[in-house]
Amino acid sequence: MSFKKKIVLALLFLFAVLLNVFILTHRSGLSDTVEVRMTLSGDAADAVQLYYGNSPQFQPSNQVTVDYAGGNKEQEMVFTIPSDATYLRIDLGSQRASFRISDAKYMYKQSIEPVMLPAFSEGVAEEMNNITSSEISGDVLLVETEAGDPFITAKTGPYALAEEIAAARSRNNLIKNIIYAVIADLAFLVLFIFRKKFSSLPAELIQNRKLILQLAKNDFKTKYAGSVFGIIWAFIQPTVTVVVYWFVFQVGLGAGDVTSKTGLTYPFVLWLISGLVPWFFFQDVLVGGTNALMEYTYLVKKVVFKISILPIVKEISALFVHLFFIALMLVLYAFGGFLPDLKVVQVLYYSFCLFMYGLGVCYATCSIVVFFRDLTQIISIIIQIQVWMTPIMWNIDTLGARMPSWLITIFKLNPMFYIVNGYRDAMINKVWFWERFDLTFYFWIVTGVFFVLGAYVFKRLKVHFADTL
Repeated sequence: MSFKKKIVLALLFLFAVLLNVFILTHRSGLSDTVEVRMTLSGDAADAVQLYYGNSPQFQPSNQVTVDYAGGNKEQEMVFTIPSDATYLRIDLGSQRASFRISDAKYMYKQSIEPVMLPAFSEGVAEEMNNITSSEISGDVLLVETEAGDPFITAKTGPYALAEEIAAARSRNNLIKNIIYAVIADLAFLVLFIFRKKFSSLPAELIQNRKLILQLAKNDFKTKYAGSVFGIIWAFIQPTVTVVVYWFVFQVGLGAGDVTSKTGLTYPFVLWLISGLVPWFFFQDVLVGGTNALMEYTYLVKKVVFKISILPIVKEISALFVHLFFIALMLVLYAFGGFLPDLKVVQVLYYSFCLFMYGLGVCYATCSIVVFFRDLTQIISIIIQIQVWMTPIMWNIDTLGARMPSWLITIFKLNPMFYIVNGYRDAMINKVWFWERFDLTFYFWIVTGVFFVLGAYVFKRLKVHFADTL
């Protein structure tokens, strides 16, 4: 083994050690959940909502809805909320009614803590609306409401359960981190054992980097050669798409401004473009990368040409337009009064994530499409479906309250969710990528699997490319 290879392996080993240290010492910021149970009786059937948060200003996504049957029948209402909530707001339907709330409690596993119902009574409650009266009678909260949006707010939370919840969270966090570390170590071990097979493709790309860049420039220039406006068309089509989506959703459907988790309100068009910019890049990469071998048939048939560089040539060609739209996005945010801060540099990290994910997918698709031409049509359909399954035009934080948790989980399993959400974390939510530890770990595992499978499929099929094309 050469000295250079020894240095590379030593650096990889050091990286693996540091990654293990980071994983094992990482503390998840996610809170556990508790159940809020209460017995409700009233003379009107309606939807009862429980909002939760750490201030009297509640986000639309932070609520749980349970339907009450009415008829003055006692009904146990069960709401699941984060354990670190310190404010609760009870929304009692939308009509004039009388309600009786009793036996309110927090439940964490087998532990119980009473909810302080007197905190919701008149003169004590932090905020109320359309409430005629709220008073305590023994251990029962009696509430009279008016039509409209009756709600009552109080500062209360499962404080007595805090120590037990913290211990359980610490234990669960350690178990989770150990599992993550084992997965990461197994991945490194597999890469080390089969390093000769896995390193051949990256080595080819590095050795031919100057040729790749030159071909990418030529590809970008010749794509629109012969047209009057030339490469300007590469920027016109995505811009028109943004304008159309903005007009349909904000003007036509009345989509309002979006409030970030930091409390700032952003115009819908700024929120929209931060999701469309990565999506346009992924769409161009998937379509262009899939057709790379068929577009460059004359190069595939050359015996001495390294055809493994063609998918990344198409991806770098699409990257030129992507960088332009990143710059445009930053300018639009600046003109909107939202000047970029340090967290904006994460856009480069998420662009790299998208680059690697797209490359892995394209190595598989460009290989298969040579033998199965219908794949191009299937990919077109997948793109149409995925643009709606990825929260680009709709806000998962708002609509998530109306969806079952299993459906939200499915949406988050889509690797493009991590990318789109990451761009918005950089531009709007102001969250560092390592604060999304679970999603980051999942994304890179999935991307690694796609890359290894794509490289394997490409290597096995490339000997037949010239004959088939």
